[in-house]
Amino acid sequence: MKVIRRAQVAAVTGLSKATIYRYMDKGIFPRPIPLGERSVGWIEEEVMAWLVSRVQARDELYGTV
Repeated sequence: MKVIRRAQVAAVTGLSKATIYRYMDKGIFPRPIPLGERSVGWIEEEVMAWLVSRVQARDELYGTV
């Protein structure tokens, strides 16, 4: 299991910090785990699974590219 920080999440997904937190508030993006008093990280596999689900949703809507 690998933990990635917010900057890495943004780089992998292409989402801004604000969008990441907005999606979390809506319940459509994985929540981070606490790493310390003032730090959090995301489970890489959860973020990647979210990306896969976005590709699958696109393919179901528009067909496979």
